[in-house]
Amino acid sequence: MRIPTIDSLEVAGKTVLVRADLNVPMDRGVVADDFRILASVPTIEILRSRGAQVVVCSHLGRPDGVDELLRMAPVARRLGEIGDFPILSLSKTVGDVVKESIDRAGRETVVVLENTRFNEGEVRNDPEFADQMAGLADLFVNDAFGTAHRSHASNVGVASRIPSAAGVLLRSEIDAFDVLLDSPDRPYVVVLGGAKVSDKLAVMKRLIPKVDMMLVGGGMCFTLFAAAGYEIGTSLVEDSMIDEVKVLLNGEHGAKILLPADVVVAESFAPDAAHHVTAGTAIPSTGMGLDIGPRATQEFADVIAAAARVFWNGPMGVFEWEAFRSGTAGIANAVAYASANGFTVVGGGDSVAALRMLEIDRDISHVSSGGGAGLKFLEGEVLPGVAVLERWSTHA
Repeated sequence: MRIPTIDSLEVAGKTVLVRADLNVPMDRGVVADDFRILASVPTIEILRSRGAQVVVCSHLGRPDGVDELLRMAPVARRLGEIGDFPILSLSKTVGDVVKESIDRAGRETVVVLENTRFNEGEVRNDPEFADQMAGLADLFVNDAFGTAHRSHASNVGVASRIPSAAGVLLRSEIDAFDVLLDSPDRPYVVVLGGAKVSDKLAVMKRLIPKVDMMLVGGGMCFTLFAAAGYEIGTSLVEDSMIDEVKVLLNGEHGAKILLPADVVVAESFAPDAAHHVTAGTAIPSTGMGLDIGPRATQEFADVIAAAARVFWNGPMGVFEWEAFRSGTAGIANAVAYASANGFTVVGGGDSVAALRMLEIDRDISHVSSGGGAGLKFLEGEVLPGVAVLERWSTHA
């Protein structure tokens, strides 16, 4: 994919609108995890160092109109702390007052616009709203991989109107997923977890012919166990997915799918629930699977350790609770170990949160800022937020 990068833009003396992905977890008005903020800083720093006036926009959460709990001010404040540059946080996204504030801010100050989704024109890529956003700047840089699979005004709309390029983060994400898709290195192992198989079934179908092994844990594995005819007790299951999963398990490549040999089951969904280990194919009728077991963790880790390429999306259990964290921690450490001699990519908010909790995120080849976008990329879908940049490739 030939898309221009910020190196192709003459930014000195220009106002550059940066679409960042600052959609971070919040806890009572305070940023709870700043991973995405950290990832956005390099592009901003490069533009500032080259003499640009930087204006940053992002969404936060899924507001229905203005939501006082989802204003950008706390996020902007943390961005300034990490980047060590002055911040001007505005209470509006577009309009004359916004334009005037940008003009008065000065080159040293990074201006952060209000939550783009406070405006109903954002998610439907309304032409008028896109015009207003594009009118704030001379140039546009999309650095939000996490929203690249959406056709919104703040990414596709603006990029259709003014000269645009990919930021450092967006380019690095595309390069990393290209390696997963195109590298001949073997073995190629995919590890999937998380709650719902419906979120991952499309990527499973797309990747299963290409991988050597597909390891499935998390809540989604119980739908696969049910499709294979095993008792799953009170574990999470998506009944509507069972028929499709059966086709996958019984298909040409079904033997590549490895399910947990054992699981940790509890009597209830609670952090202090009594729990024990049982075979994955012998879950008691009253048991609820909340993590993969020690044997499964070791088997998965052995497969990962021997891999040349690894993609991991989704925790192996309810890792937020210490009693059900071992499986996720074991996989995280195995992926980090595989990074020494192979290429590893970890995506999805929960998987990244687990890496950061364990303080091994720096040991991974590439930690992705976009869970849904990464899955769509691997599914072979065109990402609108990336594709729109190709129109400016003649400037690259």
